[in-house]
Amino acid sequence: MKAPKFDYIKAESRSHALELLDQLGEDGRILAGGQSLMPTLNMRLSQPGTLIDINKVSDLSGITLEDGVVHIGAMTRHVEVATSPIVAKHLPLIAEAMKHVAHHAVRNRGTIGGSVALADPAAEMPACILALGATLVVESINGRREIAADDYFKGLYETAREPNELLVEILIPSKKTGEVSVFLELAQRHGDFAMAGLACVARVSNKTFEELRLVYFGSEDRPTIGTGAIAAVIGQTCSDECKEAAAIALANDLDPMTNLQGSAAMKLHLQKVLTGRALDTAVERAEAT
Repeated sequence: MKAPKFDYIKAESRSHALELLDQLGEDGRILAGGQSLMPTLNMRLSQPGTLIDINKVSDLSGITLEDGVVHIGAMTRHVEVATSPIVAKHLPLIAEAMKHVAHHAVRNRGTIGGSVALADPAAEMPACILALGATLVVESINGRREIAADDYFKGLYETAREPNELLVEILIPSKKTGEVSVFLELAQRHGDFAMAGLACVARVSNKTFEELRLVYFGSEDRPTIGTGAIAAVIGQTCSDECKEAAAIALANDLDPMTNLQGSAAMKLHLQKVLTGRALDTAVERAEAT
């Protein structure tokens, strides 16, 4: 397959990139790592008029901890996130999930901002930032605005970011004392698109769930919070009955898509299995701390 014809512009600075986005609107497309964009171009699923290369914009990358919040620049490569001591200590959910992000070659080039901006429903990072209650910082020539992760994902590859806005930073609250996290994913082969996946953040005391956040991916058209499953578990002691209640509630939380990765019924079954495993693992990790 060959990509469609397009113009190519290398942005010299952040302001230059924002000016180009404002001029081009929906006809412009950001090129960062390109690990998701290039295949869609070659398959002609994407046909932008102009690619805006932001690889030269150095102030869009980096990881820092400020006042209990981890700041990750949108151009930060997956491999930098995976090897960051800050992420390992303060965002263990993301550190665990990074092992599942495609393959080494992709992680060396792909960016966390590109993954979040594309909002692939089978991608790991959108689910993680939703589970962690992150804030997305976008910027245009008119200024900056912050979007809560809860409000960011709108549908299949659809987000609250406007065509003239650039995702510049992700703000993620640091792990709280007593908090544990679990990341689980099922794929046909390691590195393939997920058939089902779950990002879990919890606070557990004496095997009882005091706080819980369950975000499912790979089965819906976007990362999805399991509100019913959470309600069925909060205040309950982890047991077979508790896990069964969560599984029953999950049938109302999720409406899986049938695709090449599997049928809707199979995906719902897998998400139920992952839920039970995540709850058990959260208890085990809470007891170990």
